[in-house]
Amino acid sequence: MTNKIIVGTRDSKLALTQTQKVTQKLNSLHPHIQFEVLNIKTKGDILQDHPIESSIDKGFFVKEIQEMLLKKKIDIAIHSLKDLPVDPIPGLEISAVLERDDPRDALVLNPKIQFNNDLNNLTISTSSNRRKSQLLKLYPEIKMKTIRGNVDTRIDKMEKGYCDGIIISAAALIRLGLQDRITYLFDNEEMICAPGQGTIALESREEDKGIKKIVNSINHKKTSICVEIERSFLKKLEGGCTAPIGAYAKVVENKVLLKGIISSLNGKKHITNQALSEYTNSNKLGIELAKKMLLDGGDEILSEVRG
Repeated sequence: MTNKIIVGTRDSKLALTQTQKVTQKLNSLHPHIQFEVLNIKTKGDILQDHPIESSIDKGFFVKEIQEMLLKKKIDIAIHSLKDLPVDPIPGLEISAVLERDDPRDALVLNPKIQFNNDLNNLTISTSSNRRKSQLLKLYPEIKMKTIRGNVDTRIDKMEKGYCDGIIISAAALIRLGLQDRITYLFDNEEMICAPGQGTIALESREEDKGIKKIVNSINHKKTSICVEIERSFLKKLEGGCTAPIGAYAKVVENKVLLKGIISSLNGKKHITNQALSEYTNSNKLGIELAKKMLLDGGDEILSEVRG
């Protein structure tokens, strides 16, 4: 019987906080197993000045961790699900996800700026094309500026005058105990989140049945179904993690409601639609909605985005 499992994660404060949440859940169900955490630096952590949008589809924040998993240097990999490319790595699989935290995007403004529900003419920073395009849709006169770094670094840059505010995952701020810094939370009608946003994923080797069984013991089924639908939507659109595509699925009275958006980089062109299916028959929901939105003009928008 396994008595020690090595868990691999990025070494950022957020990643370590997320990993602690995972290991606490695993420990509560498997107290006889020692879960040892191994911190791993990824290219995304090292190349802080590299443009993120040209690299994340190649596993910018996960590749080194996955390589360690394939080489059996670790037994489980912990990821923010939205960082994982939708195309699986042969030999690896997502074996569990935790219950989703708040999936919304949050606005953090410099305390010196009074928020009056209008961001036009302010300089707002993000590293996400999806956030940029949906913000420009809401506020055409907003000034967008790219920003990199972990959560604390971004907040520090903002406070030193780099920008007036930043857009960041609400879940990240809450996990770090920084929820008091949130100026505004965008609801699903204003800004649709990235597929998988707010979800912590556990990846393991397909061949390790024992590890998979242990990992699957903390899987949250409703979250798993919803994020799988979102990721199938993204995969069908061939958008990758950097395209201005949003998708959010939720369970409503034994049905699954999926809402998606495809938008141009400048936010001037966008298509939003939604689809509903029975909870027990929702496996094709993401693919079907993606097909419809491609036919409704999404294909043209994505062709322009790809250049």
